[in-house]
This record gives sequence, structure tokens and C-alpha cells, in this order.
Amino acid sequence: MALSVDGRSGKLIWQTELFARARSSRRHQKNSHASPTPLIDDGRLYVHFGTNGTACLDLAGRILWKNEELIYNPVHGGGSSPVRSGEVIVFSCDGAADPFVVGLDRKSGKIRWRTKRPESSGKLFAFATALSLDLAGKKQVILPGANWIAGYDPADGSELWRAWHGGYSVVPRPLYGHGLVYFSSSFDQAKLFAIRPDGKGEVTKTHIAWQSSRSAPHSPTPVLVGEELYCVSDRGIASCIEARTGKLHWRERVGGGYSASVLSAGGKIYFQIEKGEAVVIEAGKKFKVLSRNKLGERTLASYAISSGAIYIRGADHLFKIQASSEGKEP
Repeated sequence: MALSVDGRSGKLIWQTELFARARSSRRHQKNSHASPTPLIDDGRLYVHFGTNGTACLDLAGRILWKNEELIYNPVHGGGSSPVRSGEVIVFSCDGAADPFVVGLDRKSGKIRWRTKRPESSGKLFAFATALSLDLAGKKQVILPGANWIAGYDPADGSELWRAWHGGYSVVPRPLYGHGLVYFSSSFDQAKLFAIRPDGKGEVTKTHIAWQSSRSAPHSPTPVLVGEELYCVSDRGIASCIEARTGKLHWRERVGGGYSASVLSAGGKIYFQIEKGEAVVIEAGKKFKVLSRNKLGERTLASYAISSGAIYIRGADHLFKIQASSEGKEP
């Protein structure tokens, strides 16, 4: 299903059924068939359900196209969210075997290109969402998978560069700033990497600026605020790192287990514990907890923000958190 909810009242505006039966029922206990985040771009809504299908709708809920051609073994279900780069919608199909990255024509849904991941052995599945960049006037899509992170040309899917990280089941999305791409290698031993994305070919030995394995995240995507990178490990260790060098400013236990990505807004950093509690700290080189807020139900999804409000998808409800005055930070 795709659903539209009134942002002011919470009332359902429309819902559209897209795929009546799941092609694959395999998923992790923390995952659902609807884990990938929807994308709104140029008046269109793009929704992706892993191997079960991808669809495009207008904002009134009418289906413009559907694609059910991408068949693969997802191991733990879908995870890669759709991203637009140029005229294609890009996501990974990193299943148990023969992982690949795909670009769908954003207007028709047809496959523009399909690029095989670099040769690897061992566990090949991953769930990361792509990062689309425009560097020196040229677009590229950066997407980590098992063992490798790579940059791709969105025009034809050709690989521009690759670097070895040695992990698998990669979940966090890459970030970009200060001329560096930041990403996690995820399982089994997570490492946080910073790499320059301007190379060609295999750049493992030449373009990795720094790496750290101390309390790196398996699942939550970090956030970059100015000169600092903030992250939280799945087991609840939060860190503030100097983004250019990897120098640690602080590392503190904030408690709980984490799946949701870290959020920054209004000089604050938000960490969402799976059991339904939010930890809010002050952004900065010194650790300071501002509040701890209980939602009352299990929460695995990352926040969405619009017009000063935070929207949170819990196990049973969609929540809106906002200050009493419109436009102010929650």
C-alpha cells in the first residue's frame, strides 16, 4: 500500500494498493516489506518494496507505473530506498547471490541499466540507500554493498571507482561533506570510513582518509553537522567525531538499542531508542543531554521532518511531534 495522511489532522486522505502478494516473505524480525522510505520528486511519489516491486504514483494516489521485473533473494527483506539521480531512480538489489545496482527510468519505470556489484565472496547481501552527488559538474551515485563501496555514473550505470571495506549487510546511508564520503561497513565488525570520491578504478589504498572501528554503527546512519560527525552504535554508544580527521571529541553511553538514523535540527541531535524513547543532546564538542522523551511504543523507523514537525512511525501509530507555534523546532 501507499498511503497519504493529512499532516495537520492525521486523517487518511487516500490509500492505493500496489502489490497484492509478496513475492518473497523473507525478512528480518526488525524489517517489514515497507521499510524503504518513499521518495517525492517533481510531483511524483516513488515507492519501493524490494523484490516485491517498485511503483510511481501521482500525489492523488493514481498509479503511473509499476515494475515487478527485479527478482532476487533479499535475505532479510527490502531496505534500499529509491533515490533520484538525473533521469533515473536508483537503488540496490543486494541479495544472497549476484547482487546488483539498478537505474529505472523515472518517467516510465523501465530498466535503464543494471550493474553487477564487484566480485566478492562470503555473505553478499546489503540494504544501503544510495547517495547522489554532483562533483565537479558530473553526477555520480555512491552506494556501499558487501565488501565494497562504489561510485556509479547514473547515466549508464558504469562503475567509476570502488574501495574495499570488508563488511556485509550494510544498512547506513553514506554522507558527504568536506570533500569526503562517510559510511559504515556494518557487520560483523562495523567500521566508520571517510573516503574521497574523486578517484578512478580501485582506490582502497589511495583515497581512504581515515577509518575507525570504535563504536561504529551497524544500522543507524550518522549525521554531519558543521565540522562534526555524530553517530550511535546499535548498542547505544553515541560519539562525536571531527569529520575531517576522525579525531574523537567524546563517546558516551546513551542507553537502549538503535535502528533509526540520527537526526539534527535546531542545534540538537536526536537519537531514537528502539523501545520508544528519544534522547536529545546539544550539538557540540561537549556531551550534554537536554531531554529524554518516551513515545510509548516500539520505534525502529527514522524520523521525517516537515515545517518544524517531527513525524515518527511507531509499531502501531504514526506520530506528529511539534511545538505549539507553527514553524518552530520541536
